[in-house]
Amino acid sequence: MSQRTIAEMQTAIAMDPLEPHVWRHGTVVAGTPWKNPVGTASGTFNLDACGGYYDVSQMGAISTKGVSPVPWEGNPTPRTAESPAGMVNSVGLQNPGVDHYLVDELPRLKALGATVVTNVAGHSDEDYAIVVERLADSPADMLEINVSCPNVSHGGMSVGTDAKALNRLITRLRGLTDKPMVVKLTPNVTDIVEVARAAVDGGADALSLINTLVGMRIDINTGKPILAQGTGGVSGPCILPIALSFVWRVRQALPDIPIIGIGGIDSGRTALEFLYAGANAVEVGAAALVDPVAPMRVARELDDLLDERPDLAELLKKGKCWR
Repeated sequence: MSQRTIAEMQTAIAMDPLEPHVWRHGTVVAGTPWKNPVGTASGTFNLDACGGYYDVSQMGAISTKGVSPVPWEGNPTPRTAESPAGMVNSVGLQNPGVDHYLVDELPRLKALGATVVTNVAGHSDEDYAIVVERLADSPADMLEINVSCPNVSHGGMSVGTDAKALNRLITRLRGLTDKPMVVKLTPNVTDIVEVARAAVDGGADALSLINTLVGMRIDINTGKPILAQGTGGVSGPCILPIALSFVWRVRQALPDIPIIGIGGIDSGRTALEFLYAGANAVEVGAAALVDPVAPMRVARELDDLLDERPDLAELLKKGKCWR
């Protein structure tokens, strides 16, 4: 543990969240250098909102909100509900579409010097293909394919729950771009290793896991679900042990694929757990909805913790992992 306590580091960052930091421990994910091993998780970052709290270019990477072929309005409200040690959401990937993204958010992020991971969303294989083609010559550093969306060409089920369908989709997308392609896996499957291997065999350069688990809350005054859609995705500290186990299992089965760990990370210590489980980097999501500075705070805490772990830090610097 660093000589400074976590509370002291939180206080220092809160006082001056825009202060530049000299990063001592970077990582490499699928050939892409990250200033540090911490990025933002898709769906929890908005440049106009987060840019007022910290220098976004200081993050290891910025994973943007899902980008679709055309603007999506998202799901009806209510969209969110609190839960013990977490939350349930059914926002529905609301976004202004790929054309707007290419002329607005992406250029602004790159102008700031950010490493950008563009999250790609779709309701059909064709949707994904359209977005990937539009992004193929863009300045995005990496693409993150969100295969947890309801997929009409897959009977309305998430393509990420079917290994054959996932392999077919990723194989198609691989032929459309030379950019490093990360596949974001859903945990709502029987065998995470099977779908992870299918993505890699299709041409994925890296994996990010996990996306949210399916859950719900009930309003006891009405007896009805709180969310308009009924169920939603569970995120937050409550899913940390589950996410760690998924990263561990995939790392044991696929020792060479870069992995970005996601799920319940709210401190440098919890980020460090993912690195020891076999991740090459992590993304901070739900914690940023409670504390907007959380991604930067976690990154700085982890930088200090890696000072005392030179063996792990050296592996990350080379694009390798602990296991």
